[in-house]
Amino acid sequence: MRPTKIGNLILTAAVCAAGAYLILRSVYSALPPLPWTPVPALLLLAVAEGWSGRSLRIRLRGRNPAVKPVAVMAVARMAALAKASSLAAAVLGGLAAGFVIYVGESLGKSAYRQDAYVAGATLASAVILAVAALYLENSCRVPASGDRGEQGTSGPGSASR
Repeated sequence: MRPTKIGNLILTAAVCAAGAYLILRSVYSALPPLPWTPVPALLLLAVAEGWSGRSLRIRLRGRNPAVKPVAVMAVARMAALAKASSLAAAVLGGLAAGFVIYVGESLGKSAYRQDAYVAGATLASAVILAVAALYLENSCRVPASGDRGEQGTSGPGSASR
């Protein structure tokens, strides 16, 4: 599995923003107001992934023998979660950015202004989730054997060359 490229996330967000903007031009008047529910959900996910990344980083890089080692499958699952979360954050952030761009043209109307606040908060929380997911993905990298100590053995997940 290769690391997530930030450029791919930005491209995904830009495509979703453009698509949302184009769709909103024809259907915005028929939509209900945007709900606030994605904001706390995305922020809770970001906190959970940031916390998991911190814990995983400590367990993989720690030299404390009292720390229980991490199962290889658990690290792989966390990496998959991080990749999926960063892509989902890019899609949701792009959709929210499309909303912000569209409603930004008519902030004088209260419905547009309310949707702009919600879409802006959703965009900000999606960016926070993407950063937390990238941190978690980075935390899943197993350090080189020289970083763990001078025992000469390779840890799980490190390839010999």
